[in-house]
Amino acid sequence: MTARPTTTAVRGFRRTEDCRLEDLLTVLAEPTDLSAYPHADRVEQGVLVYEAADVRPLLDDPVRADDLRAEIADALADGPGIVVFAGAFERPVLDRVSAAFEGIIAHEKASGGPAGDHFAAPGANDRVWNALEKLAVANPQAFVEYYSNDIVALAASAWLGPGYQVTSQVNVVNPGGAGQTVHRDYHLGFQSPEVTGRYPARVHDLSALLTLQGAVAHCDMPIETGPTLYLPHSQKYSHGYLAYWLPEFQEYFGTHHVQLPLRAGDAVFFNPALLHAAGSNHTSDVRRMANLLQVSSAFGRAMESVDRDRVVRALYPALLAASGSGMPSAHLSHAVAASAEGYAFPTNLDRDQPVDGMTPASQADIVLEALDAASPADVLASRLDEVQEAKLSH
Repeated sequence: MTARPTTTAVRGFRRTEDCRLEDLLTVLAEPTDLSAYPHADRVEQGVLVYEAADVRPLLDDPVRADDLRAEIADALADGPGIVVFAGAFERPVLDRVSAAFEGIIAHEKASGGPAGDHFAAPGANDRVWNALEKLAVANPQAFVEYYSNDIVALAASAWLGPGYQVTSQVNVVNPGGAGQTVHRDYHLGFQSPEVTGRYPARVHDLSALLTLQGAVAHCDMPIETGPTLYLPHSQKYSHGYLAYWLPEFQEYFGTHHVQLPLRAGDAVFFNPALLHAAGSNHTSDVRRMANLLQVSSAFGRAMESVDRDRVVRALYPALLAASGSGMPSAHLSHAVAASAEGYAFPTNLDRDQPVDGMTPASQADIVLEALDAASPADVLASRLDEVQEAKLSH
């Protein structure tokens, strides 16, 4: 493995003037070695590609599943920083959720209101913020089918461990829609360079460990539709949160990025520190739809506020029906992990006290207990009311 270059830090801080393109190039010189990732199917343009159908059988064996998670985490941290799972979602499930998203987009357009975006001009593309909660309320059954997906759970748990929080934003780049400028993602990636420079170097190193970025292709994405541009291995460049604002780094990205076509149902996961940018849609008739997943550590702050109490109450009848229809418990737990709060804190320890361990029951624990007992929805609702009351600070 190529040694990572170091640059001058002033008393533990990184500076824009220390960003050198040659240091980034040293990092990028390391190739992606397929032999180091025995479960991957192939390398395309430096990106590891896994066939979902090949890795799914491994998930039934706890030891092999943990080995796979470790491999994925290594790929995201010390390898190319990006993995693709081909065929992660079945097309019927994908199409039902796409239809639900289109309905939400139509409803929000009809109701008016702001239509802001991180990069595009307002209204240029179609964006659904907090798509996770909106889908849960609009179509609980489709939500359960979609988020019971084992590949999403695999990637999220590999990078973040248990108790992670899924948030989701749907992005539709319309025909002719312009792409983005190169960037890193949340947390530090969404700060100005002036603010970023005030955070110690150790926080730069920590930031990428708090979230996992993902995208599910909801349509076929040939190159002309503008799938995301990536610079594999760039997450390992220590000054990247400051460097991506600089013209020489932006120019290099513009001429040396890779761009992978995707098929509907493919899922991409990448380290948020990977230099990347959405591409331009050069077609005249394809609305490029992707569900952008930002998965947060239990120990971090998610970007979006999600009313998870509202979500689980809306979903529980569909979860109960899926359980009764024979959905495997592991898949049910994936849907619960994507929807419920999986971490018990913060709470009011005067009233929400640990009983059988170091922490009280989390919201996800309570939902899973209800499913295991086949409790009616009103019984779960009463238990959620109790927990909600117990967590209040007064």
